Amino acid sequence: MARKLRIVVLGMMGRMPFAGIAWQVLHYLEGFRRLGHDVYYVEDTDNWPYDPQQNTLTDDCGYAVQYIGRLMAWCDLAEGWVFRFRPSNRTFGLSDSRLTALFEKADILVNLHGATLFLEEHLRAPIRVYLETDPVRAEIEVAQGDPASIEQLRAHTHHFTYGENIGTPNCAIPTGGFNYRPTRQPVILDWWTTDAGPPPDGSAFTTIGNWRQTRRDIEWKGATYTWSKDREFLKFIDLPRQAQQPFELATNLADPKTIRHGPGEVVRAEGMAAEVRQMLESHGWRIVDAISLSKDILPYRDYILGSRGEFTVAKDLNIRLRSGWFSDRSACYLAAGRPVITQDTGFGKVLPTGKGLFPFNTMEEIVAALDAISFDYVGHCQAAREIAEEYFRAEEVLAKMIAEL
Repeated sequence: MARKLRIVVLGMMGRMPFAGIAWQVLHYLEGFRRLGHDVYYVEDTDNWPYDPQQNTLTDDCGYAVQYIGRLMAWCDLAEGWVFRFRPSNRTFGLSDSRLTALFEKADILVNLHGATLFLEEHLRAPIRVYLETDPVRAEIEVAQGDPASIEQLRAHTHHFTYGENIGTPNCAIPTGGFNYRPTRQPVILDWWTTDAGPPPDGSAFTTIGNWRQTRRDIEWKGATYTWSKDREFLKFIDLPRQAQQPFELATNLADPKTIRHGPGEVVRAEGMAAEVRQMLESHGWRIVDAISLSKDILPYRDYILGSRGEFTVAKDLNIRLRSGWFSDRSACYLAAGRPVITQDTGFGKVLPTGKGLFPFNTMEEIVAALDAISFDYVGHCQAAREIAEEYFRAEEVLAKMIAEL
């Protein structure tokens, strides 16, 4: 039996207090714990957290701290978390002395999203994992010689990525000399099990996410690769009319003119202008507010369980450079037994497609997937769950990661 390890997961679910981020973190924490390890959550940040009640970034940590405390109590880790806000030198959860001891005695630091910039005390951990959930941009920055990105990656002893094609002949993304190991999203399957059966008739294919995000496009070898998904959705704006089925997008509906941005905001979520919403609705899309269903994890889960399946797009940079990236949200749809139709990033090299999971590049491929699902909906729901069980089970994903470390 493998020895018991002390694992610290560094994340940003207080900085970005939304259910999608929270589920991602909680799956790691619970997965490591089910393998028998001591696990802690630490958020150690220079960045201002977002407060959804004020719809702004703020130097007031009250909402972030309360949010993390509630989530950690939900998963029985009420005594195992820290939020340290460096600008005001304030620490919440465990004390400063216990945090220092935690870094000194940790066997593994898992820097989820690569979002934490290391201090000297982080470097005391013998194994420091850069866990990249959004690939491509960091790799290109390193290839371009960006000193901050190079320093950030060099501070880690191991590098894992959701871009499972990176470093293979199928993918044009540069590695910059770093050994990126493929990994994928761990999911606690019993958290997504339901006895309710299929959703009611008339339920929509849904997805949840930001409509427009700025400041993250990047140029590489004379081409510009974009980050925001709005451009990809607009390529398929006529889908509800062509498919004659309901499609629903849960997104940030705040007026872009009212959103206040703050220091340290790397990616800006710009909301959705009223005229854009009207345009989408005129083409048959249902548009609902994502903030209200994302403030807590259970309404988010209920929304997925109540969906017929997921239809979604991917970021241009993952599509054109064939990173093999797959969404952790889509993995949750699969675990909930809901078929997924998602834009092709090359993930078919590592995941089974054609039943329960469908990649697409064209409108015709979307319609064909919808027809197949309609012909045998229950069968595709079962296939979706089976993919989650075989490929995303947290205990297996994380045991493989630890074995590689």
